[in-house]
Order: sequence, then C-alpha cells, then structure tokens
Amino acid sequence: MCRLVVSLALLLVMSAASFAQTAAAPKVPVVFAAYATPLEEPWNMVIHQALQAAERAGRISYSWQDRLATAEAMVLGIQSALARRPDVVVADGVEGVEGIKALAAANQGTSFLVGTSAAAAPPNLSVFDSNLAEPAYLCGVIAGRLTKSNIVGVVAGRSDVQVHRAINAYMQGVRDANPAARVKVMFIDSWYDPPKARQAALDQIAAGADLIWAEREGAIAGAREKGVLAFGNLVDQSAEGPETVLTGPVWSMAPLIDHVTKQSAAGMIRGESLHDFSSLARGGAVLAPWHGWAERLPPDVLELVREKQNAIKIGALVLNPSADRPVGD
Repeated sequence: MCRLVVSLALLLVMSAASFAQTAAAPKVPVVFAAYATPLEEPWNMVIHQALQAAERAGRISYSWQDRLATAEAMVLGIQSALARRPDVVVADGVEGVEGIKALAAANQGTSFLVGTSAAAAPPNLSVFDSNLAEPAYLCGVIAGRLTKSNIVGVVAGRSDVQVHRAINAYMQGVRDANPAARVKVMFIDSWYDPPKARQAALDQIAAGADLIWAEREGAIAGAREKGVLAFGNLVDQSAEGPETVLTGPVWSMAPLIDHVTKQSAAGMIRGESLHDFSSLARGGAVLAPWHGWAERLPPDVLELVREKQNAIKIGALVLNPSADRPVGD
C-alpha cells in the first residue's frame, strides 16, 4: 500500500511537471505573407527567405501567395488567408494599402505587418520598409572613386519614397567621393520588368556610364553584356555576374522578423513603426559580400568605405537624404 501511494505521488508530480512544461511551451505563430509581384522579385525574396529561416528554426508556420498585383487581388488574397486564422499577416502595401488597413481594423486579433512608408495603425497594424539609404551611400562612394568617365547610372523601379531616399543617398556618396562625377537616373515605372531594366542599363552605358546601380532586377544583365561594373540591390546578386557585380545594398528582414515573431509567440499584438530596423546599426541593411572584389579594388577605396560605414554605425555620420524624386545630371 505504501509503495502504491509513493507511485501515485510520483505519477502526480510527473504529470504536473509535464503539464507545466506544456503550458510553458512557446506558441508557434502562424504567418501568412501576401506579395504583390512575383516571388522572384528581390524585395519579396528578402521577406520570404527570412520567414523560411524562421520556419526552419521551428519558430513559425509559414504560407504565402504572390502575384497579388492589384488592390482587389491583394485584399481578396488576405481575406482568403484570414479564414485560416493566421496570427500574423505580412503584406506588401504598394497596392491596396487602404483595403489592408480595413482588414486589419476588422481583425484585431491578428497582427498585420505591412510594407509601406505610411504610418502605423494601432492596435494591430505595424509598418516596415526597405530603407537602403545607408548602404546605398557607401556604394555611391565606391562609384565616385572608381568611375573613369565621371558618369555613373542608376536604373530604378517606380517612384517611391524609400527608393527616392536610397537613390539620393547614393548620389550624395558619389559626389562626396568625386564632385566632378555625374549621375544618370532612369525609372522604368515597374517594380519587376527585367527586360525593361536591362534596356535602361544599356541606354545609360551608351550615354557614357561606366558603372550601373541595378536598383531593379535586369539591369545587371545589361551591364554584364557591355563589360561594365554594377551594384546589385536588396539581395546579394553576385551570382548574376561575378565579374560584374562589386557589391550592393542588401536588406535583411531577419532582425525585424525575429522581433515580430517573438511578440506573437508571447501573445502580444502591436501597431508600431518598424522602419528603423532597416539600418546598418541594427543589421537590417548591409553591403553585400565582396566575393573576392576586396582584393581587387584599390585599398584606399576600401578604407574610405570602412571609415564611412563605421561613422554611420556609431552616429558620427548621419544621412538624411531627400524623399523627393531624384533628378539625374
């Protein structure tokens, strides 16, 4: 009888411990992402890869839909996903941001994370964007030092506040490094049209540009064809032309996704601006790896880039590029 009492007591202790362990287990948030353009578009891939990494680590469950190119398609895509009761909806706010806000207001038990330059909408709609002004400035410094023709080009997508800031920062970097240099800027009026971006790069090269910032996918192909150096954008694009791509501004969503998923796992819902995650200091914006170019570029250029980068990180160099549409030379 004594042994039976002890056994029952042990069983109760073990059951209580097991229950406590289960109760303490963190929630695995369900995340749905809605992309306006094809998934292959680099802006999408930055978010997609960060969410995939979080899923591989067991921190989230993730699903997505792309090519929601109109405001109506974006809203319908998110509405369909909401039927599955996700904890977090990540959405591209370039199309249908007002419709997304309305969905968030009607589903306050779900956290919305929207890519837009607009303000947050508490209690449950947070905002973010790819502010690449800091690494774009560093690329401008490199371009200003390397150009032999004193003409460099930018092939950009659509007119957008964050794109404007990045290009204006790039132009500032070029001029800080080389006041004699001129910058040609061309918008292709599309977020994803590689053939059009390629042709824009070819046009700029024909006009004398000897270095291209491929702000949009496709421009690297034009630079590669003509043997002109280029910068990638948003992701490491060295594989598109190892002898063409020096480096480029890279956006990382990992710090922001970590922040949001931790909140969701703890049951917290917020409506906050997360734009400051896209900085060198927070690891949300970096220069792409050099892939051997560090050994091929002039040492003084690399040293200048390191100095500028460190100054930005510690706040000794503060960039405040204009949000106005950049006008090339």
